[in-house]
This record gives sequence, C-alpha cells and structure tokens, in this order.
Amino acid sequence: MRRVSEAVSAIAPSATLAVDAKAKALKAAGEDVIGFGAGEPDFPTPAHIVEAAVEACHDPLMHKYSPAAGLPALRQAIAEKTTRDSGYEVRPDQVLVTNGGKHAVYASILTLVDRGDEVLLPAPYWTTYPEPIRLAGGVPVVVPTDVTSGFRVTVDQLEAARTPRTKALIFVSPSNPSGAVYPPAEVEAIGRWAAEHDVWVLTDEIYEHLTYDDSTFVSMPVVVPELADRCVVLNGVAKTYAMTGWRVGWMIGPADVIDGATNLQSHSTSNVSNVAQRAALAAVSGSLDAVGEMRSAFDRRRKLMHQLLSGIDGVETMLPQGAFYAYPSFEGVLARPVAGRKVATTLELCELILEEAKVAIVPGEAFGTPGYARLSFALGDDDLGEGVRRIADLLAK
Repeated sequence: MRRVSEAVSAIAPSATLAVDAKAKALKAAGEDVIGFGAGEPDFPTPAHIVEAAVEACHDPLMHKYSPAAGLPALRQAIAEKTTRDSGYEVRPDQVLVTNGGKHAVYASILTLVDRGDEVLLPAPYWTTYPEPIRLAGGVPVVVPTDVTSGFRVTVDQLEAARTPRTKALIFVSPSNPSGAVYPPAEVEAIGRWAAEHDVWVLTDEIYEHLTYDDSTFVSMPVVVPELADRCVVLNGVAKTYAMTGWRVGWMIGPADVIDGATNLQSHSTSNVSNVAQRAALAAVSGSLDAVGEMRSAFDRRRKLMHQLLSGIDGVETMLPQGAFYAYPSFEGVLARPVAGRKVATTLELCELILEEAKVAIVPGEAFGTPGYARLSFALGDDDLGEGVRRIADLLAK
C-alpha cells in the first residue's frame, strides 16, 4: 500500500518557490546570489495596513473564530473595491475570502471541475494552475502561445481546443509569467466565445493595477455581462499592496458557486486569519497611492530589463505590458554551447546560470513553454542591472 496518495504524489513542486528557496539557501551560505525568481514586490506593506493589523491583535473579537466566508466588513469592502476598480458590480454574498490567491484558485477549481472535465489553459501559464485541475480529476488542455503572438491566445485557438468535455477556461490578463495584457476587444471576443459555448471562465485579476504605457486592464464580466453567471473572478491583496506574506485572496462568483466553495473551506481551513483579514480591509478600503509608487518603479525597471535582455545575442524578449515579469526566449542560446558546455533545455540553462553566474531565474518548463525563462523585475535597480549583466557575460563565453 502506497504511503502517499496517488493524487498528492502527482503534484509537481512549485518551481518558482523552489528557485527562490535555492537562491536564499545559497545566499545564507555566503554566496552572492541575485534572485529573479520570486513573484513578490520588493516593497514593505504600507504602514496604515500594518497598523490595522496591530489594532486587530488587541481586539478580543479577533481572537475567536469568524465566518468561514470571511469577515462581513471585508466581504462588503471587496465588493465595493471591485466595483470601484473594475466596474464589476457584485454583492458581498458573491465573495469568498481565501487563504491567499493560490487558495482561491484551488477552491474555484475544486468547486467547478469534475473528473474528466477539460480546462483550457493558455501557455505560458502560472505554474500552480495545472495542479488543482489534476487533483480534481480534470484534464488541463494546454493552448500554446509564444513571443511572436504577444503571448495572447486567440478565439480560433480556443475553439480548436474545445471538445464536449470542455468545462472551463483559465484567463489571465495582465499575465504571470509573460507580462502580456489583452486589449479590451480581445477580452470581449474571448468572453463572448465562452458565453456562446457555455464555458466557465476563471479570470485571474491579481495584477489588475500593474499595467504600463497604453495597455489597460478590463474585467471580462464587465465587457461581457452575459458571462457573469459562468464566471469566477480571482484576486487578492498580495501584488497590489505588497502583502504576499499576509495570505489573503478571494474569489467572486455566482452565489451557488460561492456557497459550495464556502462549504469546502469550512471543512479545510475555516476562516482566514482575522488579523490578516483586518489588514486586508484597510488595504482594499484605502487609497491606491502605494501601488502608484510601486508601478512607477516597476515601469522603470521593466524598460531597463528589456533593454539589457535585448542586447544579449540569441535572446528574444517582449517589452512587458503588465505585471512585473519579463519572459524572454532563450531558444537562440540553446543552439550553441554556453561557457563551453552544451545545454539542451532552459531547465539546464537556468541551472548553469545559477551555478556559474549566481543568478536565479525560472525555466519555461515550469510554465508550459520550454525555451523561455521568467525573470521578475520586482527587485532593486542595482541588483536587476548586475544580475542581467552576469547572465549576458556568461552567455557570451
């Protein structure tokens, strides 16, 4: 009899967390490592949010269990924030507060997907998405994109991948890992295709406030209102408010889906930490001044990273339109020896870069697109410049 279940044994480790952990371990051992792996802002959580958490610690009501779906005041505030920021009008009973955005992904998929259901997954995709699909007994159906298409999937591609077993589409804009942002017309076209064919859409909006130049975020159920009854919106405080460690996310959907997911959560985690919820309440109820400051820094860094990566022979990269990641193609590099060694995959290339240049980046294999790699530009300007220069020097050998 197996000691670990078949379902859990099949879950792949988080590549992004693994790279970040390896980089931190090397740093702890005294190595001068620069890490581009973690998807988190390098800014502290704004002071007023931290102060709200401190106040919550002294509130005896926060020392007790609270409703599994979330503090009523927070659910109300999330509903109001959603209307304010995206124009999507929802009720508090359509909101479930989860233990981070990753938990919202799991709760949504486990609530919607049955064994044998197919879920369309445009690649490159965030490394976590396939795992809960498989855990639910579903089948991830990868729909590939690349740098030449701007990493955006088309309606024709989705229609070609659709079968009678297609249950849902996972849609992300702005995108992790590619930095792509879908124009409003493309968001609407995909939403109307999904509505026409009764395909559920799980739209991850956690990078909604991080767009650059003339790229704009639009929420799919806003431009396609008829999709609302078959749409789940995923979001959280992690990226917008520099709160990755606070672990507060949410899902917004039809009331019956939220009821089902709440029942699931009541038996898995109960309520999210009340202190973190009160911090999240201060975040979503407050101004967006802090994210404006972060976006300005990210904008500067993305241009620098694009400039530096574009100067490396064999590397092709798109100027990121949103989020805080660059996603260059290294296929031209794989065609030649690197530092006297032949590397056949970006997995091997990333291992070599960490070993020789002491720079941690995440291989495209983790995101369903071998030949690419993800570099976060949510780190200091000096480290960003030094890290990419180290990569360039290594690849020139």
